[in-house]
Amino acid sequence: MIYEIHMGIPEMKEFWESLQIKAKSVNAKKEGVKLYKQIGKAMYLLSQNPRHPGLQSHEIDALTARYEAKVWESYLENNTPKAGRIFWLYGPDQGDITIIGIEPHPNDAKSNAYKRITLSRMGKEID
Repeated sequence: MIYEIHMGIPEMKEFWESLQIKAKSVNAKKEGVKLYKQIGKAMYLLSQNPRHPGLQSHEIDALTARYEAKVWESYLENNTPKAGRIFWLYGPDQGDITIIGIEPHPNDAKSNAYKRITLSRMGKEID
């Protein structure tokens, strides 16, 4: 099954569109281009197979409980300080995945680091 990828609205859609414009600019900064490529690759892999081994997707129980919807985390990168993570949900419709957050890895899971993560919304309120 191929999934259609959506950006959570309004924050994620605005962030993605802004990043696209900046990454394609003549004066693009290396970090922005790198992030754009990482997110683009992750979205492609999610659309093909959300359980792709390179994504290392897994449910985040603390966020699932907080938002009352299964919240998944996938890797943008690994083995780097503040490695990027992409947070997503299945939905709103069957065959859809909605990106609801892009954050550095919350390194300190033992001290409730996921409480500091704020996620965007899908087409409906999730918080």
